[in-house]
Amino acid sequence: MTAIITVASTGPVATKADNPRLPTSPEEIATAVEQAYNAGAAVAHLHLRDERQRPTADLKIARTVMEMIADRCPILIQMSTGVGLDVAFEDREKLVDLRPRMATLNPCSMSFGAGEFRNPPAGVRRLAAKMRDLGVKAELEIYDSGHLDECLRLRDEGLLPEPLQFSIVLGVRGGMAATADNLVSTVRRLPEGSVWQVIAIGRSNLELTAIGLAMGGNARAGLEDTLYLRKGQLADNLQLVERTVTLARDIDREPVGVDGATRLLGL
Repeated sequence: MTAIITVASTGPVATKADNPRLPTSPEEIATAVEQAYNAGAAVAHLHLRDERQRPTADLKIARTVMEMIADRCPILIQMSTGVGLDVAFEDREKLVDLRPRMATLNPCSMSFGAGEFRNPPAGVRRLAAKMRDLGVKAELEIYDSGHLDECLRLRDEGLLPEPLQFSIVLGVRGGMAATADNLVSTVRRLPEGSVWQVIAIGRSNLELTAIGLAMGGNARAGLEDTLYLRKGQLADNLQLVERTVTLARDIDREPVGVDGATRLLGL
């Protein structure tokens, strides 16, 4: 049995003050992605930062990062349209105009830590239709049980081609808690034939990644999800990807390459 490993190198929240190894410049992000690809990752989930380390949807920066990665390795690009809580939805949705192979579609607005993550229903439908028309595969990030129901409505409206690709996000304040019960109950409700991975934020990252792999899901690794390899030891992206690859192989889930991931994801 195989598994798709995704690297999420940067994210929208942490800065180098939290972990000096966090890549924020285009060069640093491209290097981290190349290293992850060589270690076994087939997908790169991208967040972008400006020169002040702030989350950005700047198309010039996005294009630069995508081109630098493509020059180094053939990893599949999954562009985050989540970007950051302070970036307008109208700016975030423009990122799919660059036609990455995949992009995030967040179906619902929600509290996110001390902030608000805005995904207005009309905007979500507009973005889903654009992604469908451009051939950009939607990575459906669901933070709570009702988010899955909204994804199924979008599918039924003809906005999401199957097979659906889900990321089950656990541990964000405002969403589902990082528990095995929440993971199991969500997976049970996924449509038949769906592709899914668990994204466990913070201290439960390793435990829930292992449970997700054991259940037949895929896995994501990187500094977006946890800054630590273990308690008190800051990580880098390569260490987190290598740990996840080893974990998958230890339970006979061989990480697939780009061609295998392309087939499994229905790209």
